[in-house]
Amino acid sequence: QGQLVESGGGLVQPGGSLRLSCAASGFSFSFYDMAWYRQAPGKQREMVAEISRFGQAKYGDSSKGRFTAYRDNDKKTVDLQMNNLQPEDTAVYTCAALYSSMRGQGTQVTVSS
Repeated sequence: QGQLVESGGGLVQPGGSLRLSCAASGFSFSFYDMAWYRQAPGKQREMVAEISRFGQAKYGDSSKGRFTAYRDNDKKTVDLQMNNLQPEDTAVYTCAALYSSMRGQGTQVTVSS
């Protein structure tokens, strides 16, 4: 079974930026479409970005225009660049391999002044 480990979360002021990274191991990363999800307390899990194994990305409505997903199949990483963060972006961000049970533990992003 593969492993996914997120990093890069933290506290940022409104309008700031963060870059999350997800490191994959133990499976054929380049064969999988990947995704970033987020879940805020009391809210449903929300798709932030999906990126195909070929690098084509699509975004949820709340992240479109502000977030960009990248992947490096050689390094087995998928990153999420988040710009113009707002308090409503506060959540636990998790990466996952689509169509599998593989997902990370998540990293907390808090946007607050």
